[in-house]
Amino acid sequence: MRTLVEPPPRARCDDCRGELRLKQVIESVNPNLDWEEVIFICVKCGREKSYTVSRDRNKPHLIAG
Repeated sequence: MRTLVEPPPRARCDDCRGELRLKQVIESVNPNLDWEEVIFICVKCGREKSYTVSRDRNKPHLIAG
C-alpha cells in the first residue's frame, strides 16, 4: 500500500489550507508571449487562485486532472 503524503505548501489554499486543484489554463492571446494564466480552486472552501506562469515551449503541455 502506498503511503499518503501531504501536497506541497504552495498547493494549499492561503485561507483554509485546503488542497488546490487545477481548474483552467488560459493561454496568452499573443502567441509570441510565453505566459499563461493558471487557475486553481480549493476543494475545501471553493475559492479560486490564479497565477501567471511562464510556458516552456520545449516541454510537452501536460495537465493532470
